[in-house]
Amino acid sequence: MSGKLIWGNIPSWAHDSVRSLLESLKAVEPSTYEHCLRVGEYSRKLARDIGLNEYEQKISEFAGLLHDIGKISIEKEVLLKPGRLDPKELDIIKNHSIMSEKIVKPLATHPFFAQLLPAIRGHHERIDGEGYPDKIIGEDISLYARIILIVDTFDAMTENRIYRKGLPEEIVFAELKRCSGTQFDSQLVKIFLQAQPHWKQDSDKETLHEIIKKIA
Repeated sequence: MSGKLIWGNIPSWAHDSVRSLLESLKAVEPSTYEHCLRVGEYSRKLARDIGLNEYEQKISEFAGLLHDIGKISIEKEVLLKPGRLDPKELDIIKNHSIMSEKIVKPLATHPFFAQLLPAIRGHHERIDGEGYPDKIIGEDISLYARIILIVDTFDAMTENRIYRKGLPEEIVFAELKRCSGTQFDSQLVKIFLQAQPHWKQDSDKETLHEIIKKIA
């Protein structure tokens, strides 16, 4: 994969800070909290399977855990609306990635959290430039954001939502293939489709999402 390898340190307070933010989300919207835990897990695994080092895997995991933290600011009537969103409501939903960035930004005095921000803000950017909020194109999109978009889409489509039942994995895989190269990074999709069926065999007892689940 393209992109400069990043090495660095994770601050001792990182886990507690992220856990605190996620607990706030859990109190407001438990299903989004659970979604964030899964996206954090999947983001780390996909980062690992494309060959990123352990520090980069942690960046991917933490960014995945916090990608939707901005939804804490959205009224439930909009966030959980069972019907079609009107244009105003759609704009509110689309603003969540910017809100997520704003919530995490105070932690970005440390370089580790600063490296999360482009992924958190950009996790709905598309390869073809038709995403949001900044309409970034191709590899100008953060690699971590491209990772999150794939696993976020997979989890959102396979899980039950208030307005629909989750789809079978085979249908979701076909959709990822169909949108490869337009919405999604085609190289990442290829690796995801090869690797994901084996993820359930992984042991993740030391990752943050597992620690949080044991405490919850």
